[in-house]
Amino acid sequence: MLRLLTRSLNHTPITKSHRFIFRTMATANTPDFNKVLYAPLAEIDPEVKNIIDKETWRQFTGLELIASENLTSRAAMEANGSILTNKYSEGLPNARYYGGNEYVDELEILCRKRALEAFNLDPAKWGVNVQPYSGSTANFAALTALIQPQDRLMGLGLPDGGHLTHGYYTAKKKMTASSIYFQSLPYAIVPDTGIIDYAKLEASAKIYKPRLIICGASAYPRDWDYAALKKIANQEGAWLMADIAHTSGLIAAQELSSPFDYCDVVTTTTHKTLRGPRAGLIFFRKDLENAKDLEKRVNDAVFPACQGGPHNNTIAAIATALKQVAQPEWKAYAKQVISNARTLADALVSHGYKLQTGGTDNHLVLWDLRPIGLTGSKVEKVCDLMGITINKNAVSGDASAQVPGGIRLGTSALTSRDMREEDIKQVAEFLHRAVQISLTLQKEAGSKLLKDFVRVASTPQEGLVGHQQVKALKDEVTAFAQRFPLPGVDVSNLQKPEGLHEYF
Repeated sequence: MLRLLTRSLNHTPITKSHRFIFRTMATANTPDFNKVLYAPLAEIDPEVKNIIDKETWRQFTGLELIASENLTSRAAMEANGSILTNKYSEGLPNARYYGGNEYVDELEILCRKRALEAFNLDPAKWGVNVQPYSGSTANFAALTALIQPQDRLMGLGLPDGGHLTHGYYTAKKKMTASSIYFQSLPYAIVPDTGIIDYAKLEASAKIYKPRLIICGASAYPRDWDYAALKKIANQEGAWLMADIAHTSGLIAAQELSSPFDYCDVVTTTTHKTLRGPRAGLIFFRKDLENAKDLEKRVNDAVFPACQGGPHNNTIAAIATALKQVAQPEWKAYAKQVISNARTLADALVSHGYKLQTGGTDNHLVLWDLRPIGLTGSKVEKVCDLMGITINKNAVSGDASAQVPGGIRLGTSALTSRDMREEDIKQVAEFLHRAVQISLTLQKEAGSKLLKDFVRVASTPQEGLVGHQQVKALKDEVTAFAQRFPLPGVDVSNLQKPEGLHEYF
């Protein structure tokens, strides 16, 4: 019967009704305890479906300016949601702890090949592990491979733009595994310029004698002098590792300097400027005379030392994203990301605002709000109410990373929504107005407390104007954002879902 119905529909468009008939007939003999396996999400779990719909609506009607975010492709989403999620595959291709991995092996080998091609790497000199679950996992696995517990490392300090996983700690607490299991000494930027202080790093390394120097950052808007770093590492007999999580897509496009010419190990996430799923990669040299076992050390550090079986569905999405990176169009995308970031920086400077380093070479802008008397936390909150997603961020000189004096902005996601320079100028104007409204709200709050600031921003107060200004700007942002497509989503039929968190 099912075959006859299928033949009769060969030249007929398949509708939801047809799919329901197919599913009903195909599962006619399925026991009740398995019928849940064949029903769509909206039918089985409307609560989760509604949350997904709300997040889709938020992304469509808002502006994503978080520098560590991007909008992945429909193809990557399809791969990430594929049947590959069912398969366990601890180990490496052709050396698994489970059977039935012939196609998973094929996939992982393909993903490795595409990773090397994306960065124009010689497979005789470089290898890559594509299994890390995230950038942080990749970093800790790399540390595990390169150095021993309580060995010394140096990374850029968090308040100067570094990352938690590069050895960050406070006077009271070791914050991450990189400072719990290893000793670390941060290096810094030159306060006046915001540029890495390579001379001071060299002097500190001579005294501290690190086994590993980490370069890379989460909030540094300039390119890196990898040659200077390699010279310092060689002088002290240290490994040199680059974490290019933020800039890897721009490096692959050859729009920024390449760390591969100087580093022993390079790690990255795959979901920022690479525009893939949420995961990590570890690249390692295969031709080092003093470390011929580096490939084995990295692979063993990933599994079994730091994680279990790989997420094969995610590896499929990584492979798909890396194929896109290798296309000629990718360079145009990377150029546009940087051009948009520079346009954003120039527009903010034209309003008299202070940016760390005065501008940008990459995808991000670090905005110092301290000269106008605001904190990053307050501006982040008010922008959330307006549909502008940003994040508070430490800037050089902050007494505490927990009370940051700035915000970090990125243009990767807006560029993925087809925005160009003129659109970014409008976004900069929204941000300017948001900051001016924040100054009004701070006065109306009557205190420096964040909760009072949020209260006057989100609820009407008699005789006060800040709340109405927030609402007016939100309406403008929403109308503007809806003019642009959202990757992976057919916005032509998108309906506003129930249960949105609305303050106006």
